[in-house]
Amino acid sequence: MGQNRSQAANMTAPVRVIVVGAGGRGEIYSQYASINPERMKVVGIADPRKFARTKLQQQHKILEENVFDDWQGVTEKEKFADAVLVCTPDRLHKEPAVAFAKKGYHILLEKPMATTADDCKEIVAACTQSGVMLMVGHVLRYDPAIRKIKELIDAGVIGDVVHIQHLEPVGYYHFAHSFVRGNWRNEAESSFALLAKSCHDIDLIHHWAGARKCVKVSSFGSVSHFRKESKPPGAASRCLDCPVEGDCPYSACKIYLNRVKWGDKGWPVSVICPNSYPDIESVTEALRTGPYGRCVYECDNDVCTNQVVNMEFEGGVTAAFSMVAFTEELCKRKTTISGSKGELSYNGHEVRVFDFLTQNSTKHTADDNSWHFGMHGHGGADYHLMAAFISAVANNDPSLIRSGPEETLRSHLLVFEAERARLESRVVYCGDDNQS
Repeated sequence: MGQNRSQAANMTAPVRVIVVGAGGRGEIYSQYASINPERMKVVGIADPRKFARTKLQQQHKILEENVFDDWQGVTEKEKFADAVLVCTPDRLHKEPAVAFAKKGYHILLEKPMATTADDCKEIVAACTQSGVMLMVGHVLRYDPAIRKIKELIDAGVIGDVVHIQHLEPVGYYHFAHSFVRGNWRNEAESSFALLAKSCHDIDLIHHWAGARKCVKVSSFGSVSHFRKESKPPGAASRCLDCPVEGDCPYSACKIYLNRVKWGDKGWPVSVICPNSYPDIESVTEALRTGPYGRCVYECDNDVCTNQVVNMEFEGGVTAAFSMVAFTEELCKRKTTISGSKGELSYNGHEVRVFDFLTQNSTKHTADDNSWHFGMHGHGGADYHLMAAFISAVANNDPSLIRSGPEETLRSHLLVFEAERARLESRVVYCGDDNQS
């Protein structure tokens, strides 16, 4: 926090930002302005949904002239802010990112960068040519524990990195919410699961591997369980009407309605009522008529529920990544990094290093005061990401961005290579074919 204060001292006025896409991520990132009004001010909003954009307009007291129902309206005006937060759906990232770069706005772009390799490259080229900063929303790069892992690797604490083992447990109801019933369930409408959910993780592995290039990759995965043939006998098409709902762990009544009855109106309940605040009546109506009330065995989902990716980097460093839907914990990543002098392990809470020579274990903690500010998504990393972005813009210092254009592009290209390996059932030698 001391660094944030010293950076803030150099600021003569708050960084002015425009939020493009007032959904979950746009709203979360904009909270930074409410916590630190001396550092950031939201001066514009663009979203096609009246309720969503009006909500943010009222929260941040945005002038009516700077409220838009599409991002094109923003670009038609003279530049009136320093930066734009692009938080549109995955398939709607490239066009606004390129347009805002050409207008001279610095850009925070929610991950993934885009849904094709060519679009990712075009975004990076536009930002480079326009001389604007690009930060991609790889929030885990800003997690103090993740930063501590990188510091320990770079300090040589475990010697040379030999192997990285990394697990993303998505969480059983999180997957049902987002990837069976929700916005990321269908590749044609959003993107494949490895890109939508796990580009974070491939990026971290790429980051921990250092300057080494990935030379080959293989991957396996499929849609398990959430298929029509798994539907229990007698089950209805909607949970509100289902006679066997009580025996289903994925019941929408359990995931949403019970929560709002308990007074919990945060995620995921907050997502399912796009035109109103959630209460028992609006949530019931959403489950009766909207996508989140559907039986998980009758949805149009086609993204992998479980996937593994095996990678080999230059110098023989290997890595293995697993993503699985069916877990108790939600997104509490688990990592083991084997080095020539020791082993580093991370359980989602603390970092531990075992030294082969001394045979001693040392626990490492990272300072994190983001919890004091109420912006603690992704273990506090959401707060740290926004702090870094605002500091970078305020001080015109791209070195403060840990998820900048070139390295993020390389990790995204690796994601596309891995998915190609899965689809083609073969080992892909990275860079051997043109991406599309």
